[in-house]
Amino acid sequence: MKVAFISLGCAKNLVNTEQMMALVRQAGHAITADPEGADVAVLNTCGFIESAKSEAIQHILELAALKEQGKLSRLLVAGCLTQRYRDEILEELPEVDGILGTGSYTDVVSALDAMMEGDVPTYFGDIHHTVEDGARVVTTPSYTAYLKIAEGCDNRCAYCVIPSLRGRYRSRTMESLLEEAQKLADDGVQELIIIAQDITRYGTDLYHKRMLGELLTKLCRLPFHWIRLHYLYPDELDDALIDVIAREHKILPYIDIPLQHINDQILKAMNRRSTKAEILALLTKLRNRLPGLVLRTSLICGLPGETEEAFEELCQFLRESKIERAGIFQFSPEEGTPAAEMPNQVDPDVAKRRVELLVELQSRVMDDWNESRLGETLEVLCEGFDPDMGCFVGRSYADSPDVDGKVYFTAGGMVPAGTFINVRITGTSDGDLTGEIEE
Repeated sequence: MKVAFISLGCAKNLVNTEQMMALVRQAGHAITADPEGADVAVLNTCGFIESAKSEAIQHILELAALKEQGKLSRLLVAGCLTQRYRDEILEELPEVDGILGTGSYTDVVSALDAMMEGDVPTYFGDIHHTVEDGARVVTTPSYTAYLKIAEGCDNRCAYCVIPSLRGRYRSRTMESLLEEAQKLADDGVQELIIIAQDITRYGTDLYHKRMLGELLTKLCRLPFHWIRLHYLYPDELDDALIDVIAREHKILPYIDIPLQHINDQILKAMNRRSTKAEILALLTKLRNRLPGLVLRTSLICGLPGETEEAFEELCQFLRESKIERAGIFQFSPEEGTPAAEMPNQVDPDVAKRRVELLVELQSRVMDDWNESRLGETLEVLCEGFDPDMGCFVGRSYADSPDVDGKVYFTAGGMVPAGTFINVRITGTSDGDLTGEIEE
């Protein structure tokens, strides 16, 4: 069969898609990115918040239209949306020929076979015990890859459905991770991005202590050029881990810490374990220990009980802390979460306006940071030539793929994608940096 794969949502979801692709290829089927003309399309969905659900349903309807036109034979839907809305999908979307829950990614080949025989497979394995090791078909550019070190989450934030979709936190063994990382390095990966719902907790379930520092130390012995860290929770980021990040030059001074808010009452309502004072102390420590540090975070506006005073406190925090990168989200009352049932719900229009105000504020912080880079020379990972811009494009240590900005630069000759070069920053453009290569 010719099987098309489409992955929505986060990088962690992408890794699951890559695992399914490897299993399908091992079974002798052909892989394609274009569902038009394929025998089966496999859509791996996100179902985290309302916007993600809407995007997934829109993709299902677009693929259903291809089926109606005779350009696609079968549609298999997998991932968080199916785990969360199993019955609704089967009842309301008859165009779907089979579904896989988040505990059944490894059943993809069996599901394909069942669909082609006319059955409607509905596979929902145990979300607390999944197979996370095994081959992947890496779909990112050859020089960049993700390494998912754990699955699930135990944090139980009041607004979040992920524990019910992905199960308890479970670390992969260090041996399996080092084996996978070695293969990625052998294949030419230069930028390794460490991901999980919470990487700071790595090892606590398997080895009964935090092991991220030891894992990173061993990963730094492999021939990667950059190692980037995503999703370190503030209450688990201790001095020992900061020492490793400061010591190992391959680990970029770029840290993604989801803070969500700064007001103590809102943090408590969110079931977050840090206070404002603890967050401020941590950020000060990180700035002092890691020269040139770029921080990324996520913030939520409009949680029930967020007063104008609490929102202004969040704005003031962003002005003063000058966090360089921030994703701003409107609270989404997700069924099954404590926050959806809380009193004092904020009017959605008010929450939307707060998001707009915070985005505007954050854009000024980012513009100031970009302006401060003028005249500096930054190491840049070239991603190729951009014909629309008429120059080369890449990313600095301050820019994670798909979520941050770019560096556009001119060069006297060809610069292959995947090459690290030095770029002198000469200007800014719509939140991005511009410059010229230093020969």
